[in-house]
Amino acid sequence: MVYEAVLLFAVGFIADWLFDTLTQSRSGLAHIAGRRIWLFAVFGVYFVYFWTHGGQTLPMKTWRIRLKWKDRDAVPKTVAVLRYFACWFFILTTTAIAHALALAPEVEAAALCAALVLPPLAMLIDPDKQFLHDRLLGTRLVNAPELEAALTK
Repeated sequence: MVYEAVLLFAVGFIADWLFDTLTQSRSGLAHIAGRRIWLFAVFGVYFVYFWTHGGQTLPMKTWRIRLKWKDRDAVPKTVAVLRYFACWFFILTTTAIAHALALAPEVEAAALCAALVLPPLAMLIDPDKQFLHDRLLGTRLVNAPELEAALTK
């Protein structure tokens, strides 16, 4: 996740620069709602593209992990889009609830930390060690066999 975050920082930096250029913003706080939606969409395009074209982002290639759908290597775009939204489900709902309830910043931060930590921990009780969103959508993170074979040569 850290490696993915480093790459996403670069993608987000360029996307944010483009947003500022197009909207002629002088501050990162200008058009904050539009900026968040824009970055959410850009990150979605990034993940959906790589998941549907080979099933791997660059960090996934490094760690020899591939996304598969059912027994097929190719992940359909609709499944990839649904997976992207499902990955964000707990964070988005937690943020929406915290905003609606006007929670104190420290309570909201604690709730967001829980929303980030609990879903990955849930995979520990899954018999196949899969995330909930993967279980629901029929996707799986698997070892990439061709990379394993190349490393053993």
